[in-house]
Amino acid sequence: MLGVAGNISIAKLFIGGIVPGLMMGAALMVTWSLVTRNETLAVTPRATGAERLAALRDGVWALIMPILIMGGIRSGIVTPTEAAVVAAVYAIAVSMLVYREMTSRMLVDTLISAGRSTAMVMFLVGAAMVAAWLITVAQLPQQLADALAPLVDRPRLLMLVVMILVFLFGMVMDLVPSVLILVPLLLPVIKMAGIDPVYFGLMFIINSCIGLITPPVGSVLNVVCGVGKAPMSKVVRGTLPFVTAYLILLGLFILFPALITVPLNILTG
Repeated sequence: MLGVAGNISIAKLFIGGIVPGLMMGAALMVTWSLVTRNETLAVTPRATGAERLAALRDGVWALIMPILIMGGIRSGIVTPTEAAVVAAVYAIAVSMLVYREMTSRMLVDTLISAGRSTAMVMFLVGAAMVAAWLITVAQLPQQLADALAPLVDRPRLLMLVVMILVFLFGMVMDLVPSVLILVPLLLPVIKMAGIDPVYFGLMFIINSCIGLITPPVGSVLNVVCGVGKAPMSKVVRGTLPFVTAYLILLGLFILFPALITVPLNILTG
């Protein structure tokens, strides 16, 4: 979706997100250890070597999927979009024929649910196309470029201002509309400042995802409250340390873009 909205390479976004994803995972692990350090939690017994070997043997079919995706994209056999199709077909085949966890009825229900989700996304895309046309007619990109022109020579400060704008927008808007509306508006300014579009794309997605777990809307928070039957105030308090960790990491990515761009250049050659 970001590639469509901003003409950014999806393959580079996927590869460039590996290192930030690992750093985000490490940040969550550290945060979780700090949050639970004074709590008494039941620890399950360690798995034996035989149990680990059995789990590895049972999961080998699932572990082949990322190899298919990355190998297909890196070798040029498939495009990122085609890799998604291959992965979906492979997952269905393994679920039905190997693990036998999916029945024909479940497959039909899954396809219907996916069709509904796709229809919803397409309606959003259509609405975003209208919004993009109105934005173009109103010359908002030019106006935004003029407003941010003093910051073009200071890329880090520009990224900080843009990320604050994206964060505020993401607090009240879902991810897909945010991408479809804001990316075409902001990308020309980003390119004008000489900022790597892939770096901007990754930062945009990370920031927008933080907005999904941030009040006042926080669509993911609402889902968690519904599933866990917990009040919003309790869920917000529980997520606050993790949101803080994400924001600190986002600040580090703004101050040190090389944390993303250098591994990206190494991985993509």
